[in-house]
Amino acid sequence: MRRSELVRWLARVPAPPAPRADLEQVVTPPEAAAELLFAALADGALEGRSVLDLGCGTGRLAIGAARLGAAPVVGVDVDPALLELARRAAIEQSARVEFVARDASGWDRPADTVVMNPPFGAQRAHADRPFWDTAFRLARRSVYAFALAESRTFIARRTVAAGAHVVATRPVGWVLPRTFPHHTRRQVPLAVDLWTVRTEHHP
Repeated sequence: MRRSELVRWLARVPAPPAPRADLEQVVTPPEAAAELLFAALADGALEGRSVLDLGCGTGRLAIGAARLGAAPVVGVDVDPALLELARRAAIEQSARVEFVARDASGWDRPADTVVMNPPFGAQRAHADRPFWDTAFRLARRSVYAFALAESRTFIARRTVAAGAHVVATRPVGWVLPRTFPHHTRRQVPLAVDLWTVRTEHHP
């Protein structure tokens, strides 16, 4: 599958219709999602691998991973309403994904690869920490995730503390459309990084 084709497929996965600011339910841009997924695919972290999408929302990363050959794929999110949209989108795209309503920190089933667009902590300080800690705990091989550029020091330290190591960090294009009531501009560019972390210390 070409990247442009994947972007088109991912764009068909709906955004949250009534996003909650307290959960930072911000949609992952399809271009950024495709960049993450193709990075994981090139590293051998998708095809034939088990994948966990933490805070999956409506399922863009999970569905994309399944379409690129990952199996089994599980998407975990605390919001059942978004998971219902994710299930419908997966059926429409013939993507086999198990979606589970659960807080990310309460999930305990390991996977080879963790993919995620966790809360950035813009609305609630440290909201991203449980996601990163769970990812480091459960990923057998690697983690691919987005984070604000201003979080680089925090994530690097968290990675070292988990006994993992950073393979790559690079900026990705990210424009946030007006999402929450307090947003006053039609769209805002964000400084967002794509992280690749190896966690092969896990059994």
